Amino acid sequence: MPLLEVKNLKKIYTTRFGGNQVQALENVSFTVEEGEYVAIMGESGSGKTTLLNILASLDKPTSGEVLLNGRDIVEIKDRELAAFRREHLGFVFQDFNLLDTFSVQDNIFLPLVLSGKSYPEMSRRLTPIAEKLEITDILGKYPYEVSGGQKQRAAVARALITHPQLVLADEPTGALDSKAAAHLLHLFSDINRSGQTILMVTHSTMAASHAGRVLFIKDGMVFHQIYRGAMSNEELYQKVSDTLTVLTTGGGGLA
Repeated sequence: MPLLEVKNLKKIYTTRFGGNQVQALENVSFTVEEGEYVAIMGESGSGKTTLLNILASLDKPTSGEVLLNGRDIVEIKDRELAAFRREHLGFVFQDFNLLDTFSVQDNIFLPLVLSGKSYPEMSRRLTPIAEKLEITDILGKYPYEVSGGQKQRAAVARALITHPQLVLADEPTGALDSKAAAHLLHLFSDINRSGQTILMVTHSTMAASHAGRVLFIKDGMVFHQIYRGAMSNEELYQKVSDTLTVLTTGGGGLA
């Protein structure tokens, strides 16, 4: 059974004035296997952010199902959602979402504190993650004292420390310079190779070229997908770039 199953997902928004309806998602269906690394791409307004919000249980679809390990997260009651997110999902955001009044370590510990974990348990979990992400030396610092790349690696540590079934990343390289972005993407690949399932929404062809599969969303529907197979990052980059050209111009065909 796939880790994540998205079935016939539809989302219609009603505008505040005039009562006009806007269809953000139309009959979206796909699956993600445990251990996969999937990137989702699409133009602004394509529906990919709406899709991510629904997968994160931050929004509910008009119709359809989202099954995580067989459980339909659409049906989870509002009062249970926060605990569900902490226990099953990890989040990495473009703007880091770190609290400046907390040290880097305390920011990483926050989801475990909310879950009632003991300090020894939190410390035991953090040590190998901090070493892997190369942030051991900044744990006592505050977010405003470290670089953007270090902030994002701290945010990744916060996402991983709960041992989530699925990590959802929203434009994780969007606020980073090219060197920090490349470093983060290599870390993501290492994390995925260790068995972590990752689903990333991105505008970046470079970021998508590190994934094992790339899904393209257009006009609220799955338009195309590319499997890495035996392709190198460079070959996948070119394939993604060619697909985006077709996506934006509407010309040509897709193999």
